[in-house]
Amino acid sequence: MRVVVNEVPWDDPRAAALRAAQRIEIDALYGPDSEPGPAPSAADIALFLIAYADGRPVGCGGLRPLEPGAVEIKRMYVVPEWRGRGVSTAVLSALESAAARRGWTTLRLETGPAQTAAIRFYERSGYVRIPGFGHYADHPASLCYQREL
Repeated sequence: MRVVVNEVPWDDPRAAALRAAQRIEIDALYGPDSEPGPAPSAADIALFLIAYADGRPVGCGGLRPLEPGAVEIKRMYVVPEWRGRGVSTAVLSALESAAARRGWTTLRLETGPAQTAAIRFYERSGYVRIPGFGHYADHPASLCYQREL
């Protein structure tokens, strides 16, 4: 299996379908309208990527600028049947490379305590736990991580 990661516009229909699938999973874990900050949008996402395997869109992720030199990873998602096959690693690597090319050296993200696989993945990938930042600072269900490139 070969995973190919490509940049797409935020409003690409495949990107929208992946984000909708992720939202269903997040709502099942935490309840509807549980996002602790403003939802990402075309206006604030600088880059959005889709991972393809066998020609199918199977994962995604984006970058939202926070401050000079820092971005937030948003909407990292892999469809369930493709988990454990390296898709998330391919997306995260592509996001990190894109960030570095644009001069962003600090990558941050927020996840929740019920997303144990995501927590393990980010920690294995070199992300360290930090205090909540921005909209997540006072949100009890937010776990925040950071990696310096």
